[in-house]
Amino acid sequence: MSTPVLVPQLVLASGSRTRAAMLEQAGVSAVLDRPLVDEDEVKAAGRAEGVSADIVAEALAELKAQRITRRHPGALVVGADQMLECEGRWYDKPADRAAARAQLLDLRGKTHRLVSCAVVVRDGERMWHRIDSARLTMRNFSEAFLDDYLDRVGDDVLHSVGAYQLEGLGAQLFHRVEGDFFTILGLPLLPLLGFLRVHGVGKE
Repeated sequence: MSTPVLVPQLVLASGSRTRAAMLEQAGVSAVLDRPLVDEDEVKAAGRAEGVSADIVAEALAELKAQRITRRHPGALVVGADQMLECEGRWYDKPADRAAARAQLLDLRGKTHRLVSCAVVVRDGERMWHRIDSARLTMRNFSEAFLDDYLDRVGDDVLHSVGAYQLEGLGAQLFHRVEGDFFTILGLPLLPLLGFLRVHGVGKE
């Protein structure tokens, strides 16, 4: 009788429904465990030190994974983060509809960059990471269109750093998109799946 192969447990250190759905739809099961991380503090430190959005996204992704790894001995823990920068300014997830409206008006007619990073940690040891970015150009939509958009999407607009969901009605906001679709959704999924397959998670 052959010995069964033990598949490492996978933990997603995130509360993101979108990231969890991406893994699930790719056939990868993960336990969700949301870390408590003061993202504002990390971003403020990054601004003070003059580092790039890429570095901050990486720092936040690893911090999230490290916060969770001690609760899941032996598991592969994926931390992820996304940063949005436009003309030198960093944007956060909007707190309410008014903030989402103001943010989308700021981004209207401009090109912004989304940076997504994933870090994998096991028992406190960083095993892998990947940073990817995409460039998105919003069209000059009218304020009437924007208000209709916000009415139709409701609170879903609060769940993404850009106050839009490109996989849905948010596609109507854009003139041009350059980059990997999964990266825009918040996870460099294909490289992550490649790493996970090597470590026994997913199909070879």
